Amino acid sequence: MSPPLRICFVAYRGYMRSGGQGIYLWFLARELAALGHLVDVIVGPPYPDPLPFAGEVVELPNLQLWGKRFDPDPAALLPRPNPFRLFQPLNFYELAATHFGFLPEPFAFSVRAFRALAQRLRAGRRYDLVHDVQTLGWGLLAVRALGLPALTTIHHPLSVDRRASFARDRSFREALGTMEFYPVGMQAFVARRLERVLTSSEASATEIARDFGVPRRRLRMVWNGLDTTLFRPLPEATRSPSELLCVARASDPNKGVLGLIDALARLPRETRLTLVDEDAPRNPARLRAQALGCGERLRIVGRVDNEALVRLYNRATLVVVPSRYEGFGLPAAEAMACGTPVVACAAGALPEVLAIGGGGRLVPPGDPEALAKEIGQLLEQPAARAELGARGRAGVARAFAWPRVAEATVAVYREVLAERAERRRGRPARITTSASAGHARASAPSA
Repeated sequence: MSPPLRICFVAYRGYMRSGGQGIYLWFLARELAALGHLVDVIVGPPYPDPLPFAGEVVELPNLQLWGKRFDPDPAALLPRPNPFRLFQPLNFYELAATHFGFLPEPFAFSVRAFRALAQRLRAGRRYDLVHDVQTLGWGLLAVRALGLPALTTIHHPLSVDRRASFARDRSFREALGTMEFYPVGMQAFVARRLERVLTSSEASATEIARDFGVPRRRLRMVWNGLDTTLFRPLPEATRSPSELLCVARASDPNKGVLGLIDALARLPRETRLTLVDEDAPRNPARLRAQALGCGERLRIVGRVDNEALVRLYNRATLVVVPSRYEGFGLPAAEAMACGTPVVACAAGALPEVLAIGGGGRLVPPGDPEALAKEIGQLLEQPAARAELGARGRAGVARAFAWPRVAEATVAVYREVLAERAERRRGRPARITTSASAGHARASAPSA
């Protein structure tokens, strides 16, 4: 039996409801600990839920200046009770970067994480490797200089978000802000120099190889995980015969929500759409629905906790994922885990996820008429919906359960360590294995 590993996670944001990296960090750390591995976590704010299964959790504070830059009171930028903390080197860097429109967190956190890691190594803590969760700051290269192998998880490269931002920019000033904000150059440079890059779909692997220049031989595809004990069919739930559900930000062009509103306007008047998004008066989905005369058929519920989200999945007759790009497509997987059929656009990783789960149908992206037609057909086919729902639940439980994802991730860890041991013995390194992206899927279900 292989010995347990000592793993240090670093993640510049850990909150489970402010981004997919927080969910990924919490559940993967839990499952690795359940397999007997030692897991420490170095994390920035907003912090994750308690991690009782971790050996040590190091929370690295920052002044969160990016959010405060929008405060009308300039004094909000001053840390309390000691305003002079603002002039500490990394804090001052974050202030200056924020002032000029740059996102400072990934770089600043990576330096803080390096210092925290070096301190623990000096105190006698030992690790086999460092697993970064989508930080990709310069400090990771310093981690490698300590002699530790490092790998990262990229759900999708920031270049995808930057292209979406350019698509909605309406002036040169806005485009310049987009150029400044996304640290694509830094992340690409660092990613190319790490032992492995994990990602959750072949679509994302292709984007990372193309946009970040990461060699395919260093990419490993391991599916994202899903808590299939939480996201499950609720026997007591009553499905609405005509309620659609979408979990997405209408302000993000990649999510395609406005195209779904266009489709809603084409559907029968009894069809309703529930949108899990910020319930702001000028939410773009609300404005589009009002302009098309279907505003009363749209309900925006704001952000909800997981239990409420599970109930929404179980109430909906269909879940719609109209995205123009997804690095994985978590709402599609969550819906299938709850036994709810999915209608999604054939974009990004969604064809892969629906093919594995088997619980949905695809339409061309950016085509509201095709989307409305597919939704309308399934609304009239209860037997087909029931079949898709049952198939999706079984497929997701088989492929995306977190224990399976953790085992596939450990296989990549051991591959990196074996390669490192061979180099130390002076043998040629072998990095094309059965886990290689483009050759086999590390966590794809067996036939």
